[in-house]
Amino acid sequence: MDHRHGLLNGLAEKLEYCENRPAFLNRDNRWMSVLTIIEYSREQNQAWSPWTLGSVRKIKILSFIFGLIVTVLIMASYILTRDQKGLFLTPSPYHLTVISHPAQLTLNLNFTTDYTAVREIVRSIVARVDFRRRRVPELRELREKETQIFSAIPLKFLPYLKNPCWYEEFLENITADPYGKNLYALYSKRFQAIYDHLRRAFPAHLHQYAGSHYRLRCVPFFYIIGQPKCGTTDLYDRLRLHPEVHFTTMKEPHWWTRKRFGIIRLSNGFHNPYPLKDYLDLFDQAANQIQDQLMNISSKSHKKVDIIIGEASASTMWDNNAWIYFYNNGTGVEPPFLVQDFIHAVQPDARFIVMLRDPVERLYSDYLYFGMANKSVEDFHERVSESLQMFEVCLTERSIRSCIYNTTLNNVMPVRLQVGLYVIYLLDWLSVFGREQILILRLEDHAANRKNTMRRVFDFLQLGPLTRQKEADITKSPASNTRRPANRNLGPMLPITKEILQDFYRPFNQHLAQVLRDPAFLWT
Repeated sequence: MDHRHGLLNGLAEKLEYCENRPAFLNRDNRWMSVLTIIEYSREQNQAWSPWTLGSVRKIKILSFIFGLIVTVLIMASYILTRDQKGLFLTPSPYHLTVISHPAQLTLNLNFTTDYTAVREIVRSIVARVDFRRRRVPELRELREKETQIFSAIPLKFLPYLKNPCWYEEFLENITADPYGKNLYALYSKRFQAIYDHLRRAFPAHLHQYAGSHYRLRCVPFFYIIGQPKCGTTDLYDRLRLHPEVHFTTMKEPHWWTRKRFGIIRLSNGFHNPYPLKDYLDLFDQAANQIQDQLMNISSKSHKKVDIIIGEASASTMWDNNAWIYFYNNGTGVEPPFLVQDFIHAVQPDARFIVMLRDPVERLYSDYLYFGMANKSVEDFHERVSESLQMFEVCLTERSIRSCIYNTTLNNVMPVRLQVGLYVIYLLDWLSVFGREQILILRLEDHAANRKNTMRRVFDFLQLGPLTRQKEADITKSPASNTRRPANRNLGPMLPITKEILQDFYRPFNQHLAQVLRDPAFLWT
């Protein structure tokens, strides 16, 4: 009998019842560019550097020392001045090294992009594409790495609840503030009102049994896991209008990918990790409503409580950038554990919703979204060219999967090319979850017919029928999180940029369409 989880026979009986830049270098100098970045990060971060190319070691660094120093200064200025969500390289997870005055490093650089060279780089990348399967870790390995997850979430959940919930024994004084140390509440003042309400409601929602107090704990029934700039906010805003659907007290907790490692803002390095308890607190508002319904149901009616809880962090599908700091065994080039491994271990029946869009347009939207200065279509093209060059260098030594999950590469690429390689991430999710547990949607389809998309979502989540008025309220409201007017004024990307990106993403889209058996995912 596990008293911590409150999975007590007596209780069950009583109730019967989830990111200046470096100039684009000529092809002959691309090794020097990446070598500069890696050697700089290695000096700052010998214990943690995740990317070491064997052939790079053979280059005589002393013959290029002047060029290396200049390029390092340029890259440092580039990284520090860009408002891009990525981790800086750190000597340890809790001590960040940052140059104090990046503006002093600004250099004026004039160059002309060699379109032929960029096309050649793309051809080189495409020639190395492979879709090998990953090694799925054993449950024993997962338990050894994340003991807190397995000690807090039980193997079984309460019956007669559609959402996965359980009763956990509350060992503190009932007059104590259960949310006083919650890091989400302390960090986000916007949610103080919600937590004030939860504090007041807490005593009334404690369940007494055999002289002990228990609180209802829940994890999500479903997750909206990706991708960024693909319409997840709009989907979230509509779905939360359904009377049977409740979400966490904040849209994107990012616990599985970031907060449990101590990442608050990716550009600020590591902080104290957020305990699982703090994450579970985000579900308490919905848990209270589930409990209220549960208590109002007659034990003889055997009617199921149909409220479900969702979690919508668009990083869940792809962001495993913390792995090198916490799961690196010193020899691996790919993460031994991914987010989905841990979710599957505790929630094998969870459901997932993925919203995708043309990866070329997604990347441009991603570039426009971040608040960097001097945005232009020419600047976007240059950043794409730089990123493609870096990605190609990685592929000369490593596999596609290794480069996609390469923490250092992801942190220094000027744009997030890797996020649009959807099929690699999807294959990794399908290595542990069944195809029927993952709903894959396209933003283009959603924009064209919201009613049809939302009906597919409702059916996937097995939600009850809606009145015509309620369905109209959900499907006819204006789209959320659309492009800002200042960004729309920049117009579309350059045709040459679009052509290059289409060539880059094509083999990945082709394989995605094969996996999903749907040619719409070719985006042609």
